[in-house]
Amino acid sequence: MGEDFERGAGPRKYSYAELAHAANGFKDEHKLGQGGFGGVYKGYLKDIKSHVAIKKVSEGSDQGIKEFASEVIIISRLRHRNLVNLIGWCHERKKLLLVYEYMSNGSLDIHLFKKQSILQWAVRYNIARGLASALLYLHEEWEQCVVHRDIKPSNIMLDSEFNAKLGDFGLARFVDHAKSAQTTALAGTMGYMAPECTLGYRPASKESDVYSFGVVALEIACGRKPINHRAQENEISIVQWVWGLYGEGRILEAADQRLEGKFEEEQIKCLMIVGLWCAHPDHNNRPSMRQAIQVLNFEAPLPNLPSSLPVPTYLEGPLHSYIAPFSITASEEGQSQIISFSSNTNSIGFTTKSDDASPSVSLLYSR
Repeated sequence: MGEDFERGAGPRKYSYAELAHAANGFKDEHKLGQGGFGGVYKGYLKDIKSHVAIKKVSEGSDQGIKEFASEVIIISRLRHRNLVNLIGWCHERKKLLLVYEYMSNGSLDIHLFKKQSILQWAVRYNIARGLASALLYLHEEWEQCVVHRDIKPSNIMLDSEFNAKLGDFGLARFVDHAKSAQTTALAGTMGYMAPECTLGYRPASKESDVYSFGVVALEIACGRKPINHRAQENEISIVQWVWGLYGEGRILEAADQRLEGKFEEEQIKCLMIVGLWCAHPDHNNRPSMRQAIQVLNFEAPLPNLPSSLPVPTYLEGPLHSYIAPFSITASEEGQSQIISFSSNTNSIGFTTKSDDASPSVSLLYSR
């Protein structure tokens, strides 16, 4: 495993002693958050004269080791302004640590759902475009296609100027551009997973990443989570709810009420329609990230979508057959099921841990 980590000239290899000193012995007062495979700590590295966030993988976590390997091998080879920068790593005996740049404004979900202050519209639109840019790089602009497989607000970090940086590549996979851009294992977070993946009809792909982006785009515009078990039946799924308003010509009614109408109508309408386009139930009808960006930049016209939420061709029966997978396990609002291999779980299989448990929910945020 060490040989794989040594490849590339990106992140530096640190000793455990160096990182323990940087994080003041990993004491609780330096802890930024706790995830399924360990804690995240704030530290200071003198060699780069900067604060960092150190992810410490729990010893004995087999899945944590797999995600550690995946993250180091993949993200160490990527360079983009909208990707979290992996500064270093440590693999010493059974100790596994990852060192990231410190994101002073934490993750997007904190600002959308957990803070009193409201993200202004201009900031939100910039975040959506930054995320889209990161995905375009992963899907088309690097030498291999990278399928992230776990795009959600808790994995979207914000720097001091609220620029979006996509992180947590523990589930990501390389795919050759010349081959079908799909992976095999089921992975991701319910509510953000494309229906063809959730129902087992198709493995994760560029198109399923696009679906996840669409859901996040709707969250940014609407200020609500993808699944709300307390809502009326036709509003439980954010995709179904917004699509219904779109079909009635009332899509602006889905805008986050906390914005109090302080937004550019054409921009928020554009983001929601692009979000629906990306979250189309049929993967063949979703845009590429390049096409989505062209619309977000007003370089291409808005797509003409069906007036009602389409049912994928591989499904038989009424619409609830499509919605049902997103409503399994009625629990508190904000709880979401996590599929096996996600960084939100400690073991393979379904769990019902909150999205808040993700190692990157509080990865790099200031107290």
